[in-house]
Amino acid sequence: MNKLLRALHVIPNFGPGGAERLLVNLLEEFDRERFEVAAVSLYPETGTILEREIREKGLKVYYLNKHKGPDPRMVPQLWNIFQDFRPDVVHTHLYVLRYTLLPAFFCRVPVQVHTVHSIAQKEVDQVGKLVHWFAFRLAGVVPVSISQEVAVTVRNLYGHEIETPVIYNGIPTGRFSAYTNRKDENNTILLHVGRFSPPKNHKLLIEAFALAVKECSRLRLWLVGDGELKSDIEKLVAEKGLSSYVSFLGIRADVAELLGQCDIFALPSDWEGVPLTVLEAMAAGKPVIATAVGGVPELVKDGETGILIPPRDTQTLAQTILKLATNPELGQQMGQRGQTRAKEQFDIARTTRNYESLYMELLKKKVKR
Repeated sequence: MNKLLRALHVIPNFGPGGAERLLVNLLEEFDRERFEVAAVSLYPETGTILEREIREKGLKVYYLNKHKGPDPRMVPQLWNIFQDFRPDVVHTHLYVLRYTLLPAFFCRVPVQVHTVHSIAQKEVDQVGKLVHWFAFRLAGVVPVSISQEVAVTVRNLYGHEIETPVIYNGIPTGRFSAYTNRKDENNTILLHVGRFSPPKNHKLLIEAFALAVKECSRLRLWLVGDGELKSDIEKLVAEKGLSSYVSFLGIRADVAELLGQCDIFALPSDWEGVPLTVLEAMAAGKPVIATAVGGVPELVKDGETGILIPPRDTQTLAQTILKLATNPELGQQMGQRGQTRAKEQFDIARTTRNYESLYMELLKKKVKR
């Protein structure tokens, strides 16, 4: 029997973010006849939706006990796990490279890969940028970009000689295409899924929705997620007299079902990498209204699978919402084309095979040396 290749992923936690969701999908999809995969969460379990899913699916995850802020204890704890698991590949996400470099070096891990989940300038703090500069230029860590736009930002920040393969994020498209029955025939549902944080720009969405609902009273807005700015947005909704039009749904495990019930998906972010929520909306057959930032234009074909708008443009967002709300056939056509595109280009199986191929390619290069 051939030896299984061991790949160990390291991530801060399994909260409700896109990187975290992607990793759970990857862990489930890896070919078990060729790979043994596991993950490390720096923070302990807190009962999140993804942590419950990890337990239900029997995925192997080590949970550490990181404190908030810098925590040098992570280095020896990771060293112990590396010694136990003996990974051929350590694959890092978000800011954890500052903790994995030393144990990976002393445990002689052959290959290190890091997925850059957002534009490089926004991915990590200043200390992280210094760590990543050293890792990518001198320590042999391979940065994987999730879009061509992200790859450009990686080279601009860390050096144009940096090689950064592009592997697009993926989702289990079948899970989202299974829910297509709408329940509310009287209203037009606009859905947004995302953390209440500055990059998502909920304020812009509320202001645009306030303009649109004056022209189309059957519009309703569903907001899924939580975050530090949620109370501010709730106050804004109340101030604008929109409380009967806007619903705050919290963190949900049934996003696929909610997408099935909505008419339009909106993402007004100031910056993004490759947002899984856009891919999920496409897989559900919904037209997408999104700002043309980060890797979003590589997902949404403007005028074909959705409509791209400039960032921070309230009037254009309001007009675009009205355009799709008053022309449901156009939205349905865009949604159908988006669903086909998601299945063909952005299924998690394709993403996982690309990572598997990259691991094998990098390991072969190490052997040749």
